[in-house]
Amino acid sequence: MEKRKEERVIASLPVDLGSTTGVTRDVSVSGVRFETDAHYAVGSPISFAVQLDSPGGKMLLKCRGEIVRVEPRGERVGVAVRIAESTVEAVK
Repeated sequence: MEKRKEERVIASLPVDLGSTTGVTRDVSVSGVRFETDAHYAVGSPISFAVQLDSPGGKMLLKCRGEIVRVEPRGERVGVAVRIAESTVEAVK
């Protein structure tokens, strides 16, 4: 049974995780799923930024949330995050 409340959009966008990077696989208003080579634990807090292109230029979606799922994918790891807080800033 589907637990998601918001529609997901499939997107391949760069993710800045501070000490490493990743690439989104899908995004919704309340969450994001990305792949990375770093390892994370379910229930852990996480902060990250996703780079977006807009008609006005590049934007940075800065998010804080909680990891709700981790899926090994060979040498990469799929990470699903429930977003608790987010802001959007223009890239300077």
